[in-house]
Amino acid sequence: MDGYKLATYQASDGPRAGLVIDDKVFDAAKLTGKSAYASVLGILEDWRTAKGVLRKAAAAAKKSRVKALPLGRTKLLAPVRWPSAIYCAGANYADHAAEMARRMNRPPAPDPHTQGLKAWHFIKASRVLADPGATVKISPLSKEMDWEVELAAVIGRTAKDVPQDKALSYVAGYTAANDLSARDLGRRANISDTSPFKSDWTKHKTFDGSCPLGPWIVPADDIGDPQSLGLKLWVNDVLKQDSNSKHMIFNLAEQIAQLSSGMTLHPGDLILTGTPAGVGAARGEFLKAGDVVRIWIEKIGTLTTKMA
Repeated sequence: MDGYKLATYQASDGPRAGLVIDDKVFDAAKLTGKSAYASVLGILEDWRTAKGVLRKAAAAAKKSRVKALPLGRTKLLAPVRWPSAIYCAGANYADHAAEMARRMNRPPAPDPHTQGLKAWHFIKASRVLADPGATVKISPLSKEMDWEVELAAVIGRTAKDVPQDKALSYVAGYTAANDLSARDLGRRANISDTSPFKSDWTKHKTFDGSCPLGPWIVPADDIGDPQSLGLKLWVNDVLKQDSNSKHMIFNLAEQIAQLSSGMTLHPGDLILTGTPAGVGAARGEFLKAGDVVRIWIEKIGTLTTKMA
């Protein structure tokens, strides 16, 4: 078995890149003999070469003299420390766009493709990533904290003006993300609803811990088609979101082509591809201290976050 997952783990000397093989974690730099592979970002910056090196090292891991750590007793961190940017697709599942339109008493919008529109994104600050299993403090920050399961693509090659038919070749791998959203902070108080300055995307989407990520990166070659993956999210073991990435409005290739148009994407950058229906805002339900959110994405795994 030569499969592996790329992770960042907490070593005695700080965060280091690791290869998760079965139930063990191998230090990536030690296993490959390449000191530059001590960090996941270092690996991604050399991805064209690294993906073959890592595959070969993983195949030979059982015969290696490098001591492995038991996965169950190893602390995993957010796999990329730190991306230069986190791009998040807005309203990118038709069922989610429809549920949010209903919440605002608006008719559902037509397919943006029919209007000649392109994918649109907002940005989260990169240092708001939360580790697998982390506790995120949401109280007293927001009374309307929402959940959003998202497939996240990890860029592995510098990308600018990338054509759609070549876009997926710039993806190193995939991981799971929860785009935590403070709904009550997204609209500025005492500003007219008709004002173009009513929205506050920074407070809505960027706060400490607002992007749980992980538990690892699965190489793109092991995922295959990113548009055929199941996504689920539970709050306290109650299923809230249950969908498939095939229901995206703009697929990942379209998103990469649009984002890289006139702007450079860098190795390690994250693209959160949107969330399906089932968010709390549409139900009038929001997260509270003590809640546990668990997300699962097919072929990737499970990411758990506790609210405090």
